Amino acid sequence: MEVANTIKQVINDAVERVRMPAPLRLRDLIRMIRAARTAAEEREVVNRECASIRNTFREEDTVWRCRSVAKLLYIHMLGYPAHFGQLECLKLIASPRFTDKRIGYLGAMLLLDERQDTHLLITNVLKNDLNSDAQFVVGLALCTLGTIASVEMSRDLAPEVEKLLKSSNAYLRKKAALCAFRIVRKVPELMEMFLPACRTLIAEKNHAVLITAVTLVTEMCERSPDTFNYFKKMIPTLVRTMKTLILSGYSPEHDVSGVSDPFLQVKLLRLLRVLGRGDHEAAEAMNDLLAQVATNTETSKNVGNAILYETVHAIMDVQSESGLRVLAVNILGRFLLNSDKNIRYVALTTLQKTVQLDQNAVQRHRSTVLDCLKDPDVSIRRRAMELCFQLVTDSNLEIMTRELLQFLGRTEPDIKSICASNLVSIAERYAPNPSWHFHTLFEILQAAGNYVREDVVSSTIQLISDTPSVQPDAVACLWEGTRNVKSMEDYQPLVQVCCWSVGEYGDYLLSGNAEEEVEADHVLDCFQQMLWSPHVNIVTRQYCILALEKLSARVPECTDRIRTIVAAFGSHLNVDMQQRAVEFGALCRSYDHLRGPLLERMPPIPSERESKAVENGVEGQIQDDLGDLLIGDLPGESTGTVVESRGNDSNALLDLLGGMEPGEHDIIHEAQSNTNQSLFNLGNASSSISNAPTMNSSGGLDLLDIFGGSSDTTTTIQATEPQQTAVNSASLPSLASSFPTLTNMPSSLFATVPSSAVNGTVSNQHELIPGQFFPSTFFNLSKSEQLVTLAQKVDQDSIMSEYGKAMLAYSDEAVWIILVPLLAYSASTSIVLQVRIGSKSPQQQITDFVFQAAVPKTLQLTLDPPSGTTISKGGFITQKITIGNPSKAVLKMKLKLSYTVNGSTQEKLHDVYDFPPDFGSS
Repeated sequence: MEVANTIKQVINDAVERVRMPAPLRLRDLIRMIRAARTAAEEREVVNRECASIRNTFREEDTVWRCRSVAKLLYIHMLGYPAHFGQLECLKLIASPRFTDKRIGYLGAMLLLDERQDTHLLITNVLKNDLNSDAQFVVGLALCTLGTIASVEMSRDLAPEVEKLLKSSNAYLRKKAALCAFRIVRKVPELMEMFLPACRTLIAEKNHAVLITAVTLVTEMCERSPDTFNYFKKMIPTLVRTMKTLILSGYSPEHDVSGVSDPFLQVKLLRLLRVLGRGDHEAAEAMNDLLAQVATNTETSKNVGNAILYETVHAIMDVQSESGLRVLAVNILGRFLLNSDKNIRYVALTTLQKTVQLDQNAVQRHRSTVLDCLKDPDVSIRRRAMELCFQLVTDSNLEIMTRELLQFLGRTEPDIKSICASNLVSIAERYAPNPSWHFHTLFEILQAAGNYVREDVVSSTIQLISDTPSVQPDAVACLWEGTRNVKSMEDYQPLVQVCCWSVGEYGDYLLSGNAEEEVEADHVLDCFQQMLWSPHVNIVTRQYCILALEKLSARVPECTDRIRTIVAAFGSHLNVDMQQRAVEFGALCRSYDHLRGPLLERMPPIPSERESKAVENGVEGQIQDDLGDLLIGDLPGESTGTVVESRGNDSNALLDLLGGMEPGEHDIIHEAQSNTNQSLFNLGNASSSISNAPTMNSSGGLDLLDIFGGSSDTTTTIQATEPQQTAVNSASLPSLASSFPTLTNMPSSLFATVPSSAVNGTVSNQHELIPGQFFPSTFFNLSKSEQLVTLAQKVDQDSIMSEYGKAMLAYSDEAVWIILVPLLAYSASTSIVLQVRIGSKSPQQQITDFVFQAAVPKTLQLTLDPPSGTTISKGGFITQKITIGNPSKAVLKMKLKLSYTVNGSTQEKLHDVYDFPPDFGSS
């Protein structure tokens, strides 16, 4: 009956072939596509054939379905859509004929994956084919399962795969091991199912089965510690197998270029490396084998190099004895001499990992690594550069630096920035002295040109700033190097460092002490050329214009020309350049007496490591010291005495406020930098001011609670003592906060300035208001006469238009206090005051000065930190006060002063009631 059905099927197929024209064959389609001259012709051929294939699928043509799917797979390989053939592949898989199954499974592997629900439809067919009697059908099913298996499919079919691992057919065991490998990757918890079979496969004599079994065991050991311990006992078996491969004679079936089955040797070495990692006993068991492989493997063929490469990894990973590690490094050294660039690249990559384990062994091949810096292949040069930086030590610093600098000058632009930054790090870490350090950074800037990162510029500036011994030589070298470059546009980082150095230390360059005399006019000509060059970027121009402004303080005779050069940028399109030019012009015109102090040299910029040391090592002490600055720690006894006890601090503050009107609750707000943050924040010089919180009566923190007071009655205030801060070396110093503008508070006016430093002053003159000096007889005038005199000075000077009518708030035999309203920053409901505190006598110095103030509760008071606590002889300090007056109440204030003069501590209390009616208004 079956024979009759088969004959009938053959006859029907023959009839169908005769009835229907045969479709285009695959080889003919390939020939037509290759004959297409343009992409459009190719698309036309493909589209026409896809339409024909769709028609055959639509007509359920079972005779030519196999040919149509084969053509569709070729079209898919060319990159054209072929998703409409997925179901046809499933039909071919279900076909009983092997030729149909072969194309169907191939189509399933190419067109299906676990992201598509269609692949679940073949689970049952796969299960049937895995149990088939035909080994090639089972092989097709195993290949397909390993390729497209999802988690669900793996769980369903894993038992069938496990049965096939125990099959007597070596072909099926090989295919099943590979399929199990993919299932373990997809569902690791299923690996336990395969353990018994894998233990048997490890002892397999068939090389094909053994290599797949080793691959499966390696994957399982890397994923599961339990499996790792399970197979660690198999190390002797694996070692014997490896020795058998090495010592076996010629075998035509497994020989590759004279090496017996190198693929299996590599797989065995990799498994031994995994099993022996971190195990001393396992390493001892492998040492002899690894030494034998390393010494007896032929290196003239690529297969031998592959085995040696895996041997090196095994030696390094299993922590073999030092002699073996040296042997492994020597193997990599021989790789560096190989003519094959791929082998050289692999050797350099491996040496980068090895250098951390055995630095001395790798150092022996330093000259070979340096030769790789000249290799024609860019990838090898880059790997060699990275390895060279790892090989730098104190002993070879100069040799390695010289070679790397030569490499920096000739390498590609995208590598230059990386090389320059690494060279800076090496120089900073190993520099024998500051002079060598600077000259190395200078050569980096010359060699890399514009292809250096910002950290190179900032590191060079930091070194020059922090090393006074280098500054004269540095400014001369930088000037000479900048002047000799062919095109400044190609060396802008060098120009930026040069501008900064000339601006800060231009007096060294122009003093005549240099080897070649430099004229100021020549420097200004060069700077003017930089500023007007269309190819110089805006950052370089900012450095340049700031350097010119600094030079005006170093070389006073060139000030007029510098003003002319800078003034041309007052209408520049760049806002920052425009602002710098306008502010410098305002400084020269209206505040020329402040130009010297403002443009003086920057303090040394500490390195990043020093900054961290300050923050980590000193911050705790700073926090303890800041506790002494709190209101609760201030003395509270009678004026002119030194208080020994702290027990009555709260009462002392209440006494300070007791002079107000009866029944009136008084309040003072605190403007104090957060004491939980270090005031030595080197990255933000103004953090102690800008971060000062303003506390009010409704705030969540009431300092009187600390001293036993009530939040409903009084709150206390004191501004923290200012600390020295450093400017971030990576940022350009901006004058935006240094001159009076409509948007920036004139912070330069809040500074400690000795009267002797101001042009035109003498010892008996006092700068009571900005830019205006008064004789000592001013303090003998009556209150009304003092107000008139101060108002006249303000009206006479147009510069003072942003200041209101000042008043003398306090005066004694040692100090004076002037309150100057800042109209530009005041509003209808608030007054901003500059408190100017000066010394009357040019012979005595006042130290430890503390200024406190209190106002009624209807007002709100904020004190910024003072510019200092020491008043030099005849000088003054400043402090800013903001008084909020939303109800426009009468202004009243109580002052408390504490200072030391001639070794005696003084404390003063003073009430200020007689504010002029128009005080704080224009």
